[in-house]
Amino acid sequence: MNGFAFLRLPVAMYRAFPCAYHPERIEDEAYIAIVSPLLAEPGIQKLGDFVQHSDITLLMHVRAVSWMTYTFCKTLGWDHVAAARAGILHDYVTYDWHVPDPSHRLHGFRHPGFAVTNSRKITELSALEENMIRRHMWPLTVIPPKYKEAWALTLVDKVLATRETLRKYQKH
Repeated sequence: MNGFAFLRLPVAMYRAFPCAYHPERIEDEAYIAIVSPLLAEPGIQKLGDFVQHSDITLLMHVRAVSWMTYTFCKTLGWDHVAAARAGILHDYVTYDWHVPDPSHRLHGFRHPGFAVTNSRKITELSALEENMIRRHMWPLTVIPPKYKEAWALTLVDKVLATRETLRKYQKH
């Protein structure tokens, strides 16, 4: 990594953000090639049926996290392929966690493990991708992320989840 790559990060993230919730605007062919096989999976498409935060669906959320984490990691010369894939898969759960059901209890603590299990049913995961998915809810997961890319996913997910949650308080 170029020692000054981090200086480009704010500009890269600023430029990438308008596409985060409008994936049809993404023109990065490499990114599209990475995530297209995952997005074609029926289970991933089903994420569009569940609300994640405010009026943002789970599919919209994972696509936004994937794109922004990909941009973050690519700018810094990190593993952007794993970042894109783990971003799509990090919340791959097949239930609406807002519905009061005993099986949804402690969702914040438990869903990373469910996401790993579900992801393994549709694709092979590298050790890096598994760590990114399993640890993205730190500090709830107690054990912190092991890799810098996992820290990037954790940060991006927190920022976007906060933004999505606060949408309901914005004046339109």
